[in-house]
Amino acid sequence: MNDPDQTIIWSRGKELQSPQWTDDAATDEQRSAADLTGGLVNLGFFTAALRRKARIWCLAGVIGLAIGSALYLKFPPAYHANATVLLVYNGNQDPAVQVQTEASLAKSQAVASRVVRQLKLPQSVASLQAAYTVTVVTDNVLTINVGAPSSAAAVQRASALAATFLQYRAQYARTQQQQLFVQLDRQYNAAQKRLTELEAQLGQIPAAQTTTVQKAEYDKLQTQMGQQQQIIQYTTDTKSATQTTTNTMATGSYVLNPATALPYSRIKGPGLYFAGGLFGGLAIGMGGVILTALLSRRLRRRDDVAAVLGAPVKLSVGPLRAPRRRPSLPRRSAKRKLDMRRVVAYLRGAVPGSSRGPASLAIVAVDDAQVVAQVVSSLAFSCAAEGKQVVVADLSSDAHLARLLRVSSPGIHDVSQNGANLVVIVPEAEDVAPAGPVPSGASPAVPTQANAALVAACSAADVLITLATLDPAFGGDHLGTWTTNAVAVVTAGESSVEKVYSVREMLRLAGTRLDSVVLIGADKSDETLGAVDPAEQSVLINQL
Repeated sequence: MNDPDQTIIWSRGKELQSPQWTDDAATDEQRSAADLTGGLVNLGFFTAALRRKARIWCLAGVIGLAIGSALYLKFPPAYHANATVLLVYNGNQDPAVQVQTEASLAKSQAVASRVVRQLKLPQSVASLQAAYTVTVVTDNVLTINVGAPSSAAAVQRASALAATFLQYRAQYARTQQQQLFVQLDRQYNAAQKRLTELEAQLGQIPAAQTTTVQKAEYDKLQTQMGQQQQIIQYTTDTKSATQTTTNTMATGSYVLNPATALPYSRIKGPGLYFAGGLFGGLAIGMGGVILTALLSRRLRRRDDVAAVLGAPVKLSVGPLRAPRRRPSLPRRSAKRKLDMRRVVAYLRGAVPGSSRGPASLAIVAVDDAQVVAQVVSSLAFSCAAEGKQVVVADLSSDAHLARLLRVSSPGIHDVSQNGANLVVIVPEAEDVAPAGPVPSGASPAVPTQANAALVAACSAADVLITLATLDPAFGGDHLGTWTTNAVAVVTAGESSVEKVYSVREMLRLAGTRLDSVVLIGADKSDETLGAVDPAEQSVLINQL
């Protein structure tokens, strides 16, 4: 067994055979990775997403609370005061229509600008207009509600607005009266002038009216003089009635209820700002988390991972990586150590037995190779502690296992720890497809053979454990020269459907049998089994 020239006879599980792919599996091979999406969207899906990203939406809530607090300090809730005015209208107009006009007049820029000048307010006219409202109570009653920085200021502004509105309304009515009087005076003067002309023409007709023509002319002039007298009477009566109506509108309209301050809550105002900011931030944060989860194509559920990889998830544990930039709670640290021991124990049982050469197993890190390197290191030393000759090959892209074992150069190295001895194999950095000790027939796509030193090192081993990462740019055919069995390690939420599916296809093309999957960081709410029945696999993929 220790002869370097001895040919190694490798066992491929039960027999060294090519994987058997059923028609369903062949159909799956032709299925594009884009067709494989995971999971049903239900309440559990949302709660799991929110639980995973609790820090994000909690931070959004804190930011919203800070924004609400800043707005409260910058724009504190205003004090309010009310004033009610009673209006008298022209009897010829519809009060229901006129009251709307009066409300618009009270909210007009002209009224607001007079109050700003009168009170010398440190704000613009537009700002004051935005700070008060005019409400129609009845057809002849308006309520003016004003907001201000203090209760006294609110009362002062409400009182000024009510008085200014009534003054402006009276002035507006007098202006309309004056314009009407100008028109009436023109009509009166024209009628008076015409009447004088008619009287002069009438004086030229003899009183006896001897002829028929003279009589007709006399009657015509009399009719025209009557019309002009009617115009004179109309203008006189209209001016008198308008004068009376205008005086009534000006003197009959008054402040019905003087300006009074409204109750002010010192809790409700700040509470609205703080609660609004907090819940607004939480809503935005949760919405963003849920939307991201809905659009994500990363796998989390056991059933999804099993369906895409075509192998059952036989073990799922919590996160194995300690959190960054924050202290780890003792309970969680103990839980991670326990989960690490569970993974190592499962992988020890997953190493296939062999009576014709070293038992070999590849552990394929689909995403977090650094954590998987820790698992492989613990597994290797655990086997070595039992007196077995263990060879570990680091085929990961960044040599995570070699760095963990403090091996800094390519080649074959002896590593000891706590009395346990390992042989560590690190390929050359430029060798992207290193050939292993399995005979070339295992993977015809790899033309090169392992060197004699590597074969000699492996010939004396009882167990060959390989840590591998697969890159679609280089393929994974070389993995078939290291082992015939593999276990994939997937971190929940780290890998997309396309990436996981690519790993499955590379293992198939390498002739390596994927026995099972280990899922790290599984959701607590995931109640799926992760078992794949070959007869139902195509149906399951169609549901994904």
